[in-house]
Amino acid sequence: MKSVGVNDQSGVAEARRAATDLAQKAGFADTDKGKLALIATELATNLVKHGSGGEILVGTYEDNESQGIEIIALDKGAGMSNVAACLEDGYSTAGTAGRGLGAVVRQSHFVDIGSWPGLGTAVLARVAPGKLAAEKPPSISTWGGVSLPKAGEDVCGDAWTVSDNGTVRTLLVADGLGHGPEAAEASVEAVRLFHRYGGHSVPDLMDYIHSGLRSTRGAAVSIARFDPATKKIAFSGVGNIAGMSIVGGQTKRMVSMPGTAGFNARKIQAFDYPFERGLVILYSDGLASSWTTDRYPDLAALHPSLIAAILYRDFTRHRDDATVLVAKW
Repeated sequence: MKSVGVNDQSGVAEARRAATDLAQKAGFADTDKGKLALIATELATNLVKHGSGGEILVGTYEDNESQGIEIIALDKGAGMSNVAACLEDGYSTAGTAGRGLGAVVRQSHFVDIGSWPGLGTAVLARVAPGKLAAEKPPSISTWGGVSLPKAGEDVCGDAWTVSDNGTVRTLLVADGLGHGPEAAEASVEAVRLFHRYGGHSVPDLMDYIHSGLRSTRGAAVSIARFDPATKKIAFSGVGNIAGMSIVGGQTKRMVSMPGTAGFNARKIQAFDYPFERGLVILYSDGLASSWTTDRYPDLAALHPSLIAAILYRDFTRHRDDATVLVAKW
């Protein structure tokens, strides 16, 4: 995922270029490339006009509904008191024609917005090749994440992935030791091992990953598996990496063991946590270690990708790779 800082018109142009470049690499047709260019332009322009600047994230996504490219706009401006009104053509607080967000909705097959007065606004827009605008909302049980490299790095040393086996869903976040290509090599290998040995129990899966990372510089790794039949989450973490569940506004942090997968994970253990519905969040130490979601009313109603982006916006340390993975049931 690429981040573009937007504080003026040059940032708007860079955001548009990032979207069209990724669309070109992904083999998008001209029509869909044009949609992404318009979405990036409108969202970035809104950051300058209404958000006092902000950040555009551009990346690919894939879930059980579709696959394509998503653009996320983040600001810490005044926020919206009435999101529905802001989506209507002609509504503007900046003396413009007021068609920006409406145009984004028309060009995207899925849009979600989170905004709170005084906290800023976050907008998620997705384009999947061949899908029509607002064709189908995502299912209730879904996931999404953001993963950004440390400033100055070309590649992110973190990685995340999700695996479904029937009704059982398993999540992984890996944070390669350090930064750059060698950290990325470790986290990508963790993802490969996760899918290769995914049929094993959570502690055995972690043990396979630990053994398989010995040829790399190692990584902090977290795994969370939810089985609706047991109404429990099995969680195993090694290293400075975290997991939590949020159920009915109540946050429960999960226990990660000290060490580094691939080196000195002396004790691999899984812990069970009661869970039936809500959010599960895994994140690397690119985010602050202590935070809550209390100040975001109705956060759980948003798409997981947007939730992950909001947490990244507000709690990233800005001195490390940062990854947030959110799953919703």
